[in-house]
Amino acid sequence: MKIATFDVDAQKGFTSLCPDELPVAGGHEIAAPLNDMARRGTLRLGSKDAHAPNALWVVDSHAKMLQPLSHPNADLTWVSHCVPGTPGFELLDALPAPIDYDFFVWKGVEPDLHPYGACYHDLAGKRSTGVIEYLKVAGVEAVAVGGLALDFCVKNTALQLRSAGLEVLLYLPACRAISEAGATQAIDQMRAQGIIICADSGVLDSELARLEESDHE
Repeated sequence: MKIATFDVDAQKGFTSLCPDELPVAGGHEIAAPLNDMARRGTLRLGSKDAHAPNALWVVDSHAKMLQPLSHPNADLTWVSHCVPGTPGFELLDALPAPIDYDFFVWKGVEPDLHPYGACYHDLAGKRSTGVIEYLKVAGVEAVAVGGLALDFCVKNTALQLRSAGLEVLLYLPACRAISEAGATQAIDQMRAQGIIICADSGVLDSELARLEESDHE
């Protein structure tokens, strides 16, 4: 079985390194687990938010966030984050440069687009980023996923990959969530769709071995 790994939005804008953006508790700690996860795969994929500073969903304070919007591809308000050319746009220091990944996606570039999953540019799942096509052409059958934040972009990416017929494993040590309640709900949603939740590297290895064995039956 050919395995890929996916680093979803592992950017400084989602860590305490950029406190004015969207800092996720412990977000700065996931680079080592992501690198460890990558050693299980033959291909490594990554994604970044790449947002315009004048995006229509931008609000000027955290207190105004998460308010509903009526735009088709921007459903909630957020403070400005992950703007190209700023520190928040950068990947965590211990990760490869985007050019060194086998496939890399920049998403949310247009000011009226705020996708969460890395497989589509739009919320309706109609405009592909090429991730799914790349994985299928490469013969990948299983993808291990980690990144930031678990309850938004990681969850949606994992669900999109699963909907495309891939085996998906969520590697919890390589994830952090905006909220504990959001993490619990996200894990429940993913598990209900057949995504394998891996609490540590031992579970990840045993689940990959199980998938490999079933692939040969």
